[in-house]
Amino acid sequence: MLDKICQLAREAGVAIMQVYEGQKPLEATHKSDDSPVTAADIAAHTIILKGLQALTPEIPVLSEEDPQTWETRQHWQRYWLVDPLDGTKEFLKRNGEFTVNIALIENGKAVLGVVFAPVLNVMYSAAEGKAWKEENGVRSQIHVRDARPPLVVISRSHGDDELKEYLHQLGEHQTTSIGSSLKFCLVAEGQAQLYPRFGPTNIWDTAAGHAVAAAAGAHVHDWQGKSLDYTPRESFLNPGFRVSIY
Repeated sequence: MLDKICQLAREAGVAIMQVYEGQKPLEATHKSDDSPVTAADIAAHTIILKGLQALTPEIPVLSEEDPQTWETRQHWQRYWLVDPLDGTKEFLKRNGEFTVNIALIENGKAVLGVVFAPVLNVMYSAAEGKAWKEENGVRSQIHVRDARPPLVVISRSHGDDELKEYLHQLGEHQTTSIGSSLKFCLVAEGQAQLYPRFGPTNIWDTAAGHAVAAAAGAHVHDWQGKSLDYTPRESFLNPGFRVSIY
């Protein structure tokens, strides 16, 4: 199953790159919440939706580009949670830091996750408590790694005063910035030790990265110490959280 989902993410990545490289028109617009959406988001969504429906017709799909009504999804115990193009702002900035995210949710937990960065041609994946990174055709298992001072990964596009205060109180540390769900993956592969998030995120922004980070040994908790939960609820918003090896 995991290999098939990875292949599906790659196919979505090809469609995204056709827009990114100018072979197909961008058609950028804004949604009701003012977040950007492009032809690449829609093309990736269409490919992933068709692929998942063919692979697992019995499992419903919740995608950022087709969020489903509360009445439809309120009793779902097992579902696919998809962000066809996470980091549309990074896509529009053309910095390559955007990803395709596909996660399988069972009883509120992200039990399988795939994060694919098309420009970087890097695939992160996780299932059954193990996480992998595939780069240049080589796939290897990844684990968290301690380092002192810790490297804190922060959002490229979302800074806030709470984050500045948190970093001020953290003590000695280094920081690096990157877009999209790649922040989860940097912690998962041992490049960073902490990813704190105070600003808003939606469940499709975090589920696949959560699966990868957790399988690599990281903790993904809200600020009250509870694991991020994907049990259907009316709002798609996550609480603030941190991804940490500690």
